[in-house]
Amino acid sequence: MDQSNDSSFQGFLLLGFSDHPQLEMILSAVVTIFYVITLVGNTAIILASLLDSQLHTPMYFFLRNLSFLDLCFTTSIVPQMLVNLWGPEKTISAAGCLAQLYVYMWLGSIECLLLAVMSYDRFTAICKPLHYSVIMNPHLCLKMVVMVWSISLANSVVLCSLTVNLPRCGNHVLDHFLCELPAMVKIACVDTTTVEMSVFALGIVIVLTPLLLILISYGYIARAVLRMKSKAGRRKATNTCGSHLTVVSIFYGTIIYMYLQPGHNASKDQGKFLTLFYTIITPSLNPLIYTLRNKDMKDALRKLVRVHHKPAKAERHWKS
Repeated sequence: MDQSNDSSFQGFLLLGFSDHPQLEMILSAVVTIFYVITLVGNTAIILASLLDSQLHTPMYFFLRNLSFLDLCFTTSIVPQMLVNLWGPEKTISAAGCLAQLYVYMWLGSIECLLLAVMSYDRFTAICKPLHYSVIMNPHLCLKMVVMVWSISLANSVVLCSLTVNLPRCGNHVLDHFLCELPAMVKIACVDTTTVEMSVFALGIVIVLTPLLLILISYGYIARAVLRMKSKAGRRKATNTCGSHLTVVSIFYGTIIYMYLQPGHNASKDQGKFLTLFYTIITPSLNPLIYTLRNKDMKDALRKLVRVHHKPAKAERHWKS
């Protein structure tokens, strides 16, 4: 941040939910519970899919990336948020705010693109099953993930740099519980039309383009599933794709409503609760969505639990 044009280099005040003090303790408990669920659920998916050799496939490679992404996403927000909810001080340092802004935008962009990559994987598995292992080879999978992280980083650098360089004339009060891009734009003391249109334009590229690719992929998938003669194959394809579609619907529905509106028309409190939903609650739901309808993942988790309990049982037997 440029100290010469802005006195906010000393830090920012995050108002969060301070206008609803009766909600703060309730929210802190809810956020803590969902954060623990996110940590446990996504870590379990990563470990189970790594330890079970049957899950060393492209589908679970991308699922591990999604789980790791969700862990990073919530961890970049929740600790600071809980500190502000628990205590009277609701501040964040300038460096901390800057880091949170860039990381938050980076990881959010990754999820948009990664969900599109996962839909392509499902399209290849269902529509081109005989060539699946050749097309979705480990080299291509790794290249796609690196591309997703790189494009998202470039998007974050461009948008956040435009926002950070806006003069704020000493304004340092953010009406949010995190350093989010729209909240930072609102405290600028100059016309922000150019920045808002840039955000909108890049949002089209990062949000709507992947969504369009997802819809095209599932159009072909739906046609292939309807042509299947085997009920078991149709059921398996529906269960696998159903989990991904559920995650896509929840994530994209909220993101589009939040960000793809010129002028950011969501009301103040509505915007905060929507952000709370897709940054904290959605990452905790993803493990449940992917495991409840996935027999292979449930079997892998059972194996993980059995491996964890065997040493404890052996130790008790030795002591007796």
